[in-house]
Parts: sequence; structure tokens; C-alpha cells
Amino acid sequence: MKRKQIDEFETLNGQLQSFYTEINTLVKKSPNDALNAFKLRLLNSALEKANRVLGTSRVPFADFEVFADEEMPTNSDVLLMVSQYLNALEQLRIENIYFDSFQWLWRCDDEADPLTFAPKKLRK
Repeated sequence: MKRKQIDEFETLNGQLQSFYTEINTLVKKSPNDALNAFKLRLLNSALEKANRVLGTSRVPFADFEVFADEEMPTNSDVLLMVSQYLNALEQLRIENIYFDSFQWLWRCDDEADPLTFAPKKLRK
């Protein structure tokens, strides 16, 4: 990956993590309530970016791109899809990082390899 792609990946991953945290709170209170239009617009924008980053071979579901504006999804539907995207992004990250000298690094094609954190499946 190039440094710009790594930076975009990390920004996107942070956005989706924030969505996950927010929606998880909403699901606990009212799982079947519809997401509001503002949040849906922001979420769909992040999902479009995630689809580009992941490419057609890595997206969680081949027949899903974004939520339809006219059919407001429930909080639990959104949480399900965001968690699938986070898992797909983590798998992509795992494929592009390595461990060296007691630290995790990105494989960067055009600059020095930037630091990252251990794969989530290894962290406890």
C-alpha cells in the first residue's frame, strides 16, 4: 500500500469504529428503530469509501453497497453491516502489516513503513 492509502484506510477505519460505537449504544436502547437520515447519509459515504478500499473481492457481501435512502434501515441492521465492514477492513490490514523488532508496521510501498498496532485477533 502507498502512504496515502494507509492514511485513508486509518481515517475510514476510525470513522467506522465510531459509527459502530454510536450504533451499538442505539441498538441497546431501541434495536428496531430506524436510523435518521443525517446519520444514514454519513454512514453511506463511509461505506462507499470502504467499498473502494476493499475492492470487489473483499467486500463483506457482493450484493450490498450502501443502504437505500428510501428504506431507512434499523439500528440493528446498520450495526450488523458496520461490524462486517470492520472485519473486512481488519483482514485487509492484517494482510498489509508485519511484526519486526517488537513493533507492528505497515508495508508501505513509497515511504518508510509507519507504525500500527497488533492485529485485533492477537490483542487481548
